[in-house]
Amino acid sequence: MALELTIGTLIISLTVVIHTVGLIGITDLMNWLADRVRPGGHRSRLLAMNTVVLGIFAVLSVEVWLWAACYIALGVFDDLHTALYFSTSTFSTVGYGDIVAAEEWRMLAALESVNGFLLIGWSTAYLVTASIRVGPFRSGEDF
Repeated sequence: MALELTIGTLIISLTVVIHTVGLIGITDLMNWLADRVRPGGHRSRLLAMNTVVLGIFAVLSVEVWLWAACYIALGVFDDLHTALYFSTSTFSTVGYGDIVAAEEWRMLAALESVNGFLLIGWSTAYLVTASIRVGPFRSGEDF
């Protein structure tokens, strides 16, 4: 179990770095695009939100792929398709249960689930903040 906890902690740390850098990049890209694409002379709120949503999806996808690559490297799964499917359902906390990790790697899968739960929550908070600051739901205007 110590090996699982060590590997899990390292991957969680990596995903936090990826997420932080990714959200900073999404913010910069959103501002860059919104400053250049100005229908009617105004920033496009729809373009800003679309950039945020697609950016978050891309960042989360990189994190899921990182977990899948870890499973392949450790020999938990033999093929990328199975590892990616398992990682996606585990990271998103859906956990269908149709594919499970071997007993010696189940704690690692549980850590991925907690990691995904936290990062998806963080992404949701970022999305809500972006929608209030630059998107279609500006504070005081729509509610």
